[in-house]
Amino acid sequence: MKEQGKIFLRKSAPEKSARMVETIYGCKWSLTVYQLLANGINRPGAMVRSVEGLTTKVLNECLSKNAKFGILERITYNEVPPRVEYKVTEFGTKFIRILDELEKLQSEIESEML
Repeated sequence: MKEQGKIFLRKSAPEKSARMVETIYGCKWSLTVYQLLANGINRPGAMVRSVEGLTTKVLNECLSKNAKFGILERITYNEVPPRVEYKVTEFGTKFIRILDELEKLQSEIESEML
């Protein structure tokens, strides 16, 4: 008997985007930062004051990680004292929609377990 030719190649996970989702979910403050930005709080000092338990050091690490991925954009104003704001990029908007869908999926899974 002849073996039939294989039609499909092994499918692997999208490496970069999967790693990005894992990294962002691994940062317990990223989702909170997105929520703050959605509510118009875009300055780091205001973010720290708005969330109990959030420190400046941890926030700066989270913001720089998100900026490195292209999810957030850092805007620096040439003023004294210096002013920095963050905004969600166009890519970040798409990425956050994916996170929202994952959250909906989690809710469905939890409701099915009841």
